[in-house]
Amino acid sequence: MPGGPEMKGVQTPRLFTAPPVFQSSAAQEAVELAAMAGLHLFPWQQHVLDIGMRERADGKWAAFECCVNVPRQNGKGGIIEARELAALFLLKEHLIVHSAHEFKTSRVAFQRIQSLILGHPDLRKRVKRILNNTTETSITLVTGQSLQFIARSGGSGRGFTGDVNILDEAMSLGDDAMGALMPTVSAVPNPQLWYLGSAGIGSPSVQLARLRRRAQAALEAGEPDPSLAYFEWSVDPHVDECGPDCTEHDGTDDPQAWARSNPSLGYLISHEYLRNACASMGGGIFEREHLGVGAYPSDEADTWQVIGEDAWRSLAAADAHPEARHPDGSPIPGVVSFAIDMPPERSHAAIAVAGPWRGGTHVEVPEHRPGSSWVVERAKELHERWKPRCWVVDAGGPAGSLIPDLEDALGIKVVSPKTREIAQSCGQFYDAVIDQSLSHHDPAPLATALAGAQKRPLGEAWAWSRRGEGVDISPLVAVTFAKWGLLAEVENDVDPLDNIF
Repeated sequence: MPGGPEMKGVQTPRLFTAPPVFQSSAAQEAVELAAMAGLHLFPWQQHVLDIGMRERADGKWAAFECCVNVPRQNGKGGIIEARELAALFLLKEHLIVHSAHEFKTSRVAFQRIQSLILGHPDLRKRVKRILNNTTETSITLVTGQSLQFIARSGGSGRGFTGDVNILDEAMSLGDDAMGALMPTVSAVPNPQLWYLGSAGIGSPSVQLARLRRRAQAALEAGEPDPSLAYFEWSVDPHVDECGPDCTEHDGTDDPQAWARSNPSLGYLISHEYLRNACASMGGGIFEREHLGVGAYPSDEADTWQVIGEDAWRSLAAADAHPEARHPDGSPIPGVVSFAIDMPPERSHAAIAVAGPWRGGTHVEVPEHRPGSSWVVERAKELHERWKPRCWVVDAGGPAGSLIPDLEDALGIKVVSPKTREIAQSCGQFYDAVIDQSLSHHDPAPLATALAGAQKRPLGEAWAWSRRGEGVDISPLVAVTFAKWGLLAEVENDVDPLDNIF
């Protein structure tokens, strides 16, 4: 402002929530280690680390998820690098996975932290191997800790599940990535997810929008979120930028708004740059890129279009079994049916099971993993254990290529539904949800698939269809076929209901 010192960025976020209880924080050591490597953090970056690395009395992270939503060029990369250095050299977290929407972003992040590590003798001597080729980009220590860099686009690296998962470019993070990651994180003793990005960009920002809504709900309720630490630097376009009587400007040229939304203003970002950007960019672009005013999709607006979320969740049954059993607890041969499906890009595959339960049908997704090389061997294990009445695979779908190997391995004829039977299976599944004769344990991959599924016409009926690119509905298709398989015609068929008692 004329005649006075230029404002510095505000170091505390406008939107903030964090778990209320903690015993200690590992952040101070992380900050000191970063400084030793030549990375000196601003107060706001240290604040994020202090909150995000707080621990409970049992030694586990207070915040399972940490999200930093800050405009571009403010230095969120410094937070990532400090957290990764701490994971490698202080906390002995075995696997750290750094993912970004595009591989070039991951490559830049790799180069930055590689420079920090190799630039300090004490850190460099603890490095066993650095790989940077077309198949792997990683840093591995002599003590076994490993930092892997992957791209989420194209299905690359979806099989990795780290003790620490860094999800960069969080504004481009959808249900497919989260549906693949979250179920596997449950096997990690003390996992932590870090989301870092800038303002939402519409439909690609599904997960960022969910995290933001949780933070807003916590603020409205006056109670911290029990597992989320959320930090957002932004302006509220309805409050901060332009009062009710303002008609001359929209706030984009207000240095106070710049300071509220850019914590590194006066450190990394200059007032001169923002003045020039404000003059050169359209108002909407400047607001998104430098004021943190984003477009966040609503779950209600574009998900759960065929089966409502409430209807689906109401069918979750904690005591249900995916198969019938003898009184001695052993499975009854011929009662359950299995099915396999995969998306067209073959990034994942799903195995589903269905069985009778309390006069209806119970469905589950025991396997949903990246790739398909594991499917036949896992199917063989399940077949030997459960002796199902059939395996169902759509011969005309992506998983159809597995049928010859499946039949060789299982020694049976795989059941392939015809077009009219595919439509019948979808209708039967839908009807079972509506009349509440279906139950499940609410597996995350299945809920994600239902949230993203649509109908596609199939004759005078319909079948499942993906709403858009990146939606993996293979778990939904598999459970639909598994349910249908309970009554499908099978060679040497036995009525499964005859075996229950």
